[in-house]
Amino acid sequence: MLLKHRLSFAQIFAFTWKVDLTLLFCCTIVYFLDSYWLAAHVSIPVAISAVLGTALAFFIGFNNNQAYARWWEARKIWGALVNDSRSWGRGLLYYSNADAHPENKALVRHMIYRHLAFVYALKMALRKLPDEYYTRFLTKEEIDAVQQQQNIPNAILNLQTRDLQHLRNTGAIDGFAFIELDQLLVKHCDEMGKSERIKNTVFPPSYVYFTRLFIWFYVIMNTLMMTESIGPWAILFGWMFGFVYHVTYLNGLTIMNPFEYHPLAMPLDSISRTIEINIIELLGDEPVPQPVKPKADGLYIM
Repeated sequence: MLLKHRLSFAQIFAFTWKVDLTLLFCCTIVYFLDSYWLAAHVSIPVAISAVLGTALAFFIGFNNNQAYARWWEARKIWGALVNDSRSWGRGLLYYSNADAHPENKALVRHMIYRHLAFVYALKMALRKLPDEYYTRFLTKEEIDAVQQQQNIPNAILNLQTRDLQHLRNTGAIDGFAFIELDQLLVKHCDEMGKSERIKNTVFPPSYVYFTRLFIWFYVIMNTLMMTESIGPWAILFGWMFGFVYHVTYLNGLTIMNPFEYHPLAMPLDSISRTIEINIIELLGDEPVPQPVKPKADGLYIM
């Protein structure tokens, strides 16, 4: 997730240099094609550029709105997960009667820590990157058990549900506390399912493909139209028009999949670490890990 409101020219160039070079090459080819062959056969009306530009703006605007809606929904889901994680730890710690049932005190603490395994396993599943950090919060037997299943976060929730029922059966928590804690497990499952829905739902390829196709068609037609009136300057102005449309389109394209490991995607590392810090501080344990530091001179956080 970007942290700065302004980008330097070097950062912009690093983000768009491939598009810049391709646009300049395309506009140059189109200019020479029109100058030495096409101009003798046909004249491109100016109205075509205005009509195409307006239609293209609607396409890009729709794509960007839908992409941001996916990104914002993902942010709300993980914001809710932060709050529910705090409630889970606080509820287990203070609702359980450890004095009357000292044998369950260690289990309660382990269930609180096991939730961190769920958070980090969910992050790993969404990003589809190998990350064994979640295993430090599980026992060897639990690691073997959850890794035998395809959905590791869901397997961890199964362990939580089993032990929560054990606390209820032994009287470590009363019926009201059991209901509240069980509802939190349901919320964790809902947040996992919503995240998986965003991750596994592909943005309609037709919108992505045709928007990109129409941008290039607009750049070509615009360059052809300007060549007849401003000559070689059409290359520069064709690049300028293409740059605006391409960068606007890329802004939406980069947040279309909010759980990718990308500077513009969701900062899952930072959110997961925040939950970990809150849980460890709640239990009064040491050491408390440091928050995730921004990268690239404070430009973004992962």
